[in-house]
Amino acid sequence: MWPVGIGLTSWHYMWRITALHRRELVGNLAADGPPPLPAAVSHEEIQSADDGVGPLFHRRYQVRVREPQLSPEDIVARLAADPNRAAPTEMARFLKVLGRKDGLTVGDEFVVRMPGPWDGPVRAVEVTPTSFRLATLTGHLEAGQIEFRASDDGGVLVFTIESWARSGDRLSKVLYQSVRMAKEVQLHMWTSFLERVATLAGGRAVGGIDIETHRVDDDGAAQSEAVRAGSRARANPSTSATVTVSPG
Repeated sequence: MWPVGIGLTSWHYMWRITALHRRELVGNLAADGPPPLPAAVSHEEIQSADDGVGPLFHRRYQVRVREPQLSPEDIVARLAADPNRAAPTEMARFLKVLGRKDGLTVGDEFVVRMPGPWDGPVRAVEVTPTSFRLATLTGHLEAGQIEFRASDDGGVLVFTIESWARSGDRLSKVLYQSVRMAKEVQLHMWTSFLERVATLAGGRAVGGIDIETHRVDDDGAAQSEAVRAGSRARANPSTSATVTVSPG
């Protein structure tokens, strides 16, 4: 049935009216490498950026919501308990396969059902009152991490989805970079998620959705080592001026 899902995704994408502000820039590993995995998290089956192929993409999707009826803590708590509250379920449905059904803790796992010949297993690696971060597991289309966070900016709710990922394997790389199908499905999925966040918060999105992508081109083993070095530097602030912004 996945061709039907692709068709629905394409239909909704064509008829959306929210303004999308897209920027694609050249990145560098010092600033765009993924955050380190917390030491207490099980690394078993985690598919990190080091395990992927092709360029590293650091993406940020962001929406600003005026007159929200929910605080950053409230919106994150609701989404952490059930991401399907905002997920466009015609193209991505979160199925919890490990952990309690009424909340989210480190170590909980989901399988994200998507419109394509693939599923997306992920594990929660960090949970705070205003954020949660997921890491991809073996078999995912991508290799990396994604973070959902909320903050307050003078009464405006700012919700951000930020990811650090490479293609999970060579087929995924072809789908993303050559066919571009996976890229557009992903773009529509997360921008639709942000539209639903605004609705869930009881406010209204202003200024459209901001999407910024930093691409760090692949140069084989040197990149993998640089990714690890960047992560280690962020884990030890005394050795680097780069700051990993804590969600929220």
